[in-house]
Amino acid sequence: MPAELAGFLAFAHRLADAAAEVIRPYFRSRIAVDHKADASPVTIADRAAEQAMRQLILTTYPDHGIEGEEFGRDRVEAEFVWCLDPIDGTKSFITGRPLFGTLISLLHHGRPILGIIDQCILKERWVGAMGRTSTWNGQPIKVRPCLELAQAVLYATSPGMFKTAAERSAFGRVEAAVHLPMYGGDCYAYGLLAMGFADLVIEASLDSHDFMALVPVIEGAGGLMTDWQGRALTTSSVGQVVAAGDPALHGQALALLAG
Repeated sequence: MPAELAGFLAFAHRLADAAAEVIRPYFRSRIAVDHKADASPVTIADRAAEQAMRQLILTTYPDHGIEGEEFGRDRVEAEFVWCLDPIDGTKSFITGRPLFGTLISLLHHGRPILGIIDQCILKERWVGAMGRTSTWNGQPIKVRPCLELAQAVLYATSPGMFKTAAERSAFGRVEAAVHLPMYGGDCYAYGLLAMGFADLVIEASLDSHDFMALVPVIEGAGGLMTDWQGRALTTSSVGQVVAAGDPALHGQALALLAG
């Protein structure tokens, strides 16, 4: 773990604070909604929040790289790269639902060493870092045990994120096996898992800025987060993720996903 981790964590909080200051005034206001090439929505709040974070990084760590949802990749070959999603859950944001979040991660040689999930309206912040216990608003958090899928609460943001017939079939096998399947929440669902209020999150069609910040939060709370084959998530991952609070449950979910 880099010796500078404490300083990076303090700076990550500054990034989250800066994004929050931009986002809050736009929430539940009448703002224009544009649509990107993939039909996903974007607003001035998304763009301005990322710009605010990028400017801070450029000023404080000019040798670091940046990968952001709205403004792309810059110096991503650097030893340290900040991975930013200013509003994960823009559809929730534009419909007035406070279940979106700002995602901030720092990658060291491509591996996430810290992650923040910040919900600026509810003023909730999850923080994870290598070698440290994850926290929610400064308080330590822990996943809960759940040995059987039949007892599990499962989250996924939307059925529409499973694009292929194979993905839909694989997810359907897990959905049919759990106690309570739930939809919605985007990054917020992962925060609930880290706190012990859910047991599984299975998703697809994600980009690295959608999941890199989540990995340290889940792992620092005692959980697991991998791709659908059980491999560590990287910037080259195809965007299929499984987060679980219990290793036994993780294994069962992977087995069903594999068919």
